[in-house]
Amino acid sequence: MSFWEKIKSSLRSFMVGRNGPDELSFAILIFALVLLLVSSFFASWVLNLLGLASYVWIIFRIFSRNVEKRSAENQKYLQFRATFKTKCSQAFVRLKNIRKYKYFKCPECHTLLRLPRKVGEVTVTCGKCRHSFKQKA
Repeated sequence: MSFWEKIKSSLRSFMVGRNGPDELSFAILIFALVLLLVSSFFASWVLNLLGLASYVWIIFRIFSRNVEKRSAENQKYLQFRATFKTKCSQAFVRLKNIRKYKYFKCPECHTLLRLPRKVGEVTVTCGKCRHSFKQKA
């Protein structure tokens, strides 16, 4: 075995049963890099400290042996990211179609509904809760 193979082997045996990097770790890494970049422009010790604390948190997450808890944290992050991405894309579509449709919420269940513009006042039935109400488009 060469020197580098021994290093690889010892690193593999050290990482057995540990979490390793995941999506949340990469997101924290990017956050820490942005914080340290901003702190270099504004010379803020608070941002510097937050960036370094983020690096410590990443190292803790990667070397943690509590895989179930780190996995649960990662799943919560992935759920939040998917929800945020969906809401952003829906907001972009609404903004793109603002001239064609009027967007409003159902007064009962607060579901977002839309009507084509210039149809006047119509009776709308919510598809989710079946509540009927009048809405001007």
